[in-house]
Amino acid sequence: MTLMTPPPVEPEDEEMLVPNSDFPVEGPQPMEVATADTASTVEGPQVDDPPSGRFAWTIENFSRLNVKKLYSEVFNVGGYKWRILIFPKGNNADQLSLYLDVADSPSLPYGWSRYAHFSLGVLNQAHTKFTVRKDTQHQFNARESDWGFTSFMPLSELYDPSRGFIMDDTVVVEADVSVRKVADYWSHDSKKETGCVGLKNQGATCYMNSLLQTLYHISYFRKAVYHMPTTENDNPSGSIPLALQSLFYKLQYSDTSVATKELTKSFGWDSNDSFMQHDVQELNRVLCEKLEDKMKGTVVEGTIQQLFEGHHMNYIECINVDYRSTRKESFYDLQLDVKGCRDVYASFDKYVEVERLEGDNKYHAEKYGLQDARKGVLFVDFPPVLQLQLKRFEYDFARDTMVKINDRYEFPLQLDLDRENGKYLSPDADRSVRNLYTLHSVLVHSGGVHGGHYYAYIRPTLSDQWFKFDDERVTKEDPKRALEEQYGGEEELPHANPAFNNSPFKFTKYSNAYMLVYIRESDKEKIICNVDEKDIAEHLRVRLKKEQDEKEQKRKEKAEAHLYTIIKVARDEDLGEQIGKEIYFDLLDHDKVRSFRIQKQMVFTQFKEEVAKVLGIPVQFQRYWLWAKRQNHTYRPNRPLTPQEEVQSDEHPKPLWMLKNCQDEHPKTPFIPIRGSFGNNLSTFSKVVVGQLREVSNKTTNAELKLYLEVEVGLDLQPCPPPEKTKEDILLFFKLYDPLKEEIRYVGRLFVKGSGKPLDILTKLNELAGISPDEEIELFEEIKFEPNVMCEPIDCNLTFCSSQLEDGDIICFQKPVQSQTSEQYRFPDVPSFLEYVHNRQVVHFRSLDKPKEEDFSLELSKLNNYDDVVESLACHLRLDDPSKIRLTSHNCYSQQPKPQPIKYRGVDRLTEMLVHYNQTSDILYYEVLDIPLPELQCLKTLKVAFYNAAKYEVTIHTIRLPKQSTVYDVLNHLKTKVELSRPDAELRLLEVFYHKIYKIFPPTERIENINDQYWTLRAEEAADKLKWGHQKGVYTVKEGYQQLCSRNSVIANWPWKLIWRTKLPPKIPEEEKNLGPLDRLIHVYHFTKDTTQNQAHVQNFGEPFFLVIHEGETLAEVKARIQRKLQVPDEEFSKWMFAFVSMGRPDYLRDSDIVSIRFQRRDVYGAWEQYLGLEHADNGPKRSYASNQNRPAFDKPVRIYN
Repeated sequence: MTLMTPPPVEPEDEEMLVPNSDFPVEGPQPMEVATADTASTVEGPQVDDPPSGRFAWTIENFSRLNVKKLYSEVFNVGGYKWRILIFPKGNNADQLSLYLDVADSPSLPYGWSRYAHFSLGVLNQAHTKFTVRKDTQHQFNARESDWGFTSFMPLSELYDPSRGFIMDDTVVVEADVSVRKVADYWSHDSKKETGCVGLKNQGATCYMNSLLQTLYHISYFRKAVYHMPTTENDNPSGSIPLALQSLFYKLQYSDTSVATKELTKSFGWDSNDSFMQHDVQELNRVLCEKLEDKMKGTVVEGTIQQLFEGHHMNYIECINVDYRSTRKESFYDLQLDVKGCRDVYASFDKYVEVERLEGDNKYHAEKYGLQDARKGVLFVDFPPVLQLQLKRFEYDFARDTMVKINDRYEFPLQLDLDRENGKYLSPDADRSVRNLYTLHSVLVHSGGVHGGHYYAYIRPTLSDQWFKFDDERVTKEDPKRALEEQYGGEEELPHANPAFNNSPFKFTKYSNAYMLVYIRESDKEKIICNVDEKDIAEHLRVRLKKEQDEKEQKRKEKAEAHLYTIIKVARDEDLGEQIGKEIYFDLLDHDKVRSFRIQKQMVFTQFKEEVAKVLGIPVQFQRYWLWAKRQNHTYRPNRPLTPQEEVQSDEHPKPLWMLKNCQDEHPKTPFIPIRGSFGNNLSTFSKVVVGQLREVSNKTTNAELKLYLEVEVGLDLQPCPPPEKTKEDILLFFKLYDPLKEEIRYVGRLFVKGSGKPLDILTKLNELAGISPDEEIELFEEIKFEPNVMCEPIDCNLTFCSSQLEDGDIICFQKPVQSQTSEQYRFPDVPSFLEYVHNRQVVHFRSLDKPKEEDFSLELSKLNNYDDVVESLACHLRLDDPSKIRLTSHNCYSQQPKPQPIKYRGVDRLTEMLVHYNQTSDILYYEVLDIPLPELQCLKTLKVAFYNAAKYEVTIHTIRLPKQSTVYDVLNHLKTKVELSRPDAELRLLEVFYHKIYKIFPPTERIENINDQYWTLRAEEAADKLKWGHQKGVYTVKEGYQQLCSRNSVIANWPWKLIWRTKLPPKIPEEEKNLGPLDRLIHVYHFTKDTTQNQAHVQNFGEPFFLVIHEGETLAEVKARIQRKLQVPDEEFSKWMFAFVSMGRPDYLRDSDIVSIRFQRRDVYGAWEQYLGLEHADNGPKRSYASNQNRPAFDKPVRIYN
């Protein structure tokens, strides 16, 4: 047997991979498994991590085997026993069947499993290159203890001596086995296995987790974060430095995965942001910029620049004259092209590629005029930490959509940027610095353009060991997995057998590197430095150590929870503190009383001693009551524990955990002892087992035990023994209501006889209330409060039993209110007050214009209808007409106003206004209208921006018209509000979106279908005549609108964007009135290039406009007309560049170019994205009136607000 590292194996054919299965066949089948004359060899020692080896099995007398299946001898790989299983005549098929089998599966323990990647082969003894070999992988277990190929190869080929597989009646079978440890996802301990911990995913924050892990393992960066000044009074949720320090500390010292909620809260993010996946490159830029700003003025100022900042030189160098123009720029990361580049070096070659400016594209050099020149980029210096962003996402102009580039793209473990005599460096670069980099991190994106998953491969110490950081899970990985498998491209499965001409199978790998982090070799000792506790501020260590200890204590308590129970003890003092302040119904909130964590096996007498120590109440003066949840949803003391239950019996000790099942849910009836198979009543409880108690109560064991501690106080105000309670005694609790103050409070408890009457205790109640003994009072029984309040008067002449009063009942009393004065009180009696408390709702109102700022709060009733709410709001706002108030509900998920307001009287109750799906809010938004809401709902409101070209100004007009009105009505109404150049001037209405004109509204379009929430509506003076194309004739304004609109129907589906800046369009020219037959009306947009991108990325700004292009007109002539229209000074206009832009790609024009031939007819698909682009700096002011501030969620950029 030979154990060695196996060679690359070839994958399986198309046949199904299956475990061995003996299908029944007709005729007698042999039952034995014979052992043939075989010779087997295993060579070499076993290898760990992963253990692998090759086993060769020589089977002699192969054609004379008379058995259905045959096992090889056992061989060991990875500490496991294996053997090969072969079906010489096929497993019910005309194919050789071959499997790998777990040799000792019958003797393995229950639940065993092992994972192996293996190949099986039949050696071609004549020509080894024709050896048939197939590989697969499998997790073996008791149900699938063998795995392999039922159709490994045709029997006709195997038994044909000319094929070379059988020689001298001998066949050689090989098995290459690589055993990997089976990773149980749920039991995997990242800290134990790797020394590192992961980060919890909040919903869609894997992109952030991968970036944070990368930054954390740049030790110098982590040390700088630790040294950012923070104080013990800072709140991590409001301080990015403290939140990041806290996160890094936990990553360094925690044993379990770390949450990121504190950090995202410090960013100012809400739950929406946590469930919205962003771009990791964008987050990296935004976070570094924010940290750079936070570090200013501190001891770590400049750290971001020192780590990540490099510089490159943009140059234009004339060829024939001595002129060179340069501009030095800094960068924190480099965006490298993937498409068309095989590796990182090819991308750098493309980055510094020289562009020749010659012919019509000559460069205008100062003092020298137009000159042939070279234009390019060279690097002045590279940073110690080089971040390379791979451009995996690009716009596909052919498909009109964003696509992910999954092409194969290689990156080296060591990157030499001094190669070929420093070809990437500028003449000014410091050549003494060796720009040799080693790979530190590989951030991977798995998925497509619309979403996916991010994770990272990192070498924290730049050793040979790689780690995969996949949210909470951290695993060790081999270099091949971190490097080669992240190149992307297509995976090609080679031929299973070169002797057959079957086509290889290819598939695209959607997981590939997205961002690379390299560290310069000469700086790695500084960058990968030691970071220990001395680098962490004392207050931070104390704070986080305390958090860690609390977390550990909770973990310990959770682990030991089955040994303990929580006993919550309520006393009269608790009732007095809570009733009337926090509690109005029932008696108290059990979460706010004294609790004891007690071992379940402790007997009750020991617990009483513990209470005596803590509360200072002697054991003999303590009496405990069990609480019970009644069928009417109230929770009251039900009965006292009997002495037999409390005392430990020598024969049957009674632990505390058995008491909890006595808290039975029962109707409002006097206590009746439980009877059953275990005894006549609970006096024999100490002999009962817990299982029997569960059967009686029909409940599982509760996690807590709630008790009421009854303590009697003598005349000296000292505790005394509780009175003996008989079956006739009833424990009642009393509350006093003051209608003048609208207050209710707890005054005490009393034992009464069931046969007694309330008349007998009136004097005592007056004493408890501190009022005159002969004062008349009214009594009410508080029965329930859910779903409705039930509080009924008590007849003082009836006995307590006749009134169905029992232990734990509550009686509320008050001084009676005279009928003639009852109008002075809002709530004259207990029932009306409790009804008010039950239904009151504090609503936080916010102005719709300032949805993040709380304005004021009002106390309303849940039963208020629409009119009640707006009347209360109008009263607070001092408005005469409540109908001018419009309300909008709150979206509990986005924490924003809902898109649509509440319709006038559209809901019946306040509760309906506050409900959002299954959640209830306490926030409403309001706005004050200039007309009553009922009238407004019959109208359509549009905001129209009118451009007065004569005065060069913009005015915003709000137009309200009946919903059935048309665009023609809007324009006629607008004419009455604006100043026109002439009385008979026509107007046109445009739809402008992200600084582009997408539509000219036809006059007949009804306005109820127009949505101005995202688009800007622009009105301007139009020409009397409009022409479309060069073959369509001349139309009137109305006809022109219709023609233009019909050909722009597809425009409405263009992706939504926002308008951020505006510039005034030119005055509508006279030339539009009489267009020639070959003239074209084109779109003209302003644009600039995104300087953060290496490839031109067009960003539109300003106000678009139409321009007539005449047949044969050159760019020079068009430029002259545009300059006159826009009134741009010569000096500024000389810096402008002109381009034909199609589908976002600019094609720069020369002055001699004929402009009209570039533009297609407007009815050609894609023509709406063709325009004449004016490239220049964006110096226009931001417009405050923009109505389209609701940026779509899917287009939301990464922002850190704090």
